[in-house]
Amino acid sequence: MAMVRVQVRASDALVAEGLTSYLSGHPEITVVGENSHDVADVLVLETDRLSFEVMAKMRHLAATVDRPTVLVISEIDESQLLVLVENRVVAILPRVTVNRERIVHSVLAAASGGSVMPARVMGDLLGQIRRMQREILEPNGLTPSGLTSREIEVLRLMADGMDTNQIAENMRYSVRTVKTIIYGVMDRYQLRNRSHVVAYAVRAGVI
Repeated sequence: MAMVRVQVRASDALVAEGLTSYLSGHPEITVVGENSHDVADVLVLETDRLSFEVMAKMRHLAATVDRPTVLVISEIDESQLLVLVENRVVAILPRVTVNRERIVHSVLAAASGGSVMPARVMGDLLGQIRRMQREILEPNGLTPSGLTSREIEVLRLMADGMDTNQIAENMRYSVRTVKTIIYGVMDRYQLRNRSHVVAYAVRAGVI
């Protein structure tokens, strides 16, 4: 595995020193400073709680550099979980549980595209996603993929080999409506043609 470059940001200098000590002792990890010219592969962020200032910093960091974040935190509210995921947090470690093994494991998992979440946090996050789907997406005809239920049905029929006229007849739509749906998906996701549309839907897991 290539060397993983990690940047540590903590609310306290002693905590930052401790986390840096844990990480720098691993042969596959190197810790880079905040002002280093080396771009970090993973950010380790430590804080007591998610204040407005901390959230603003996280949004700025996520918008500036596309890298995963390992969050070390004392207390967290269930309502903040989706915001954390939106801002590239892939691992959450309660501060009282942090040791060398846990922080190293979380950093290496984040660097390889993985995620490390406590079971309770994962359960809360899945619960939020289900509520969002039930209370917001479904009443508006939307799905977690960003496609409407009508768009998904058109894509399924396309994948079954139906042409525009057949899809229109099957769904009792006009041919013009079906074309509008297809071209709307193509334009929104910058897809080249109908084959590309079907391939995208398959990769997204909606058909």
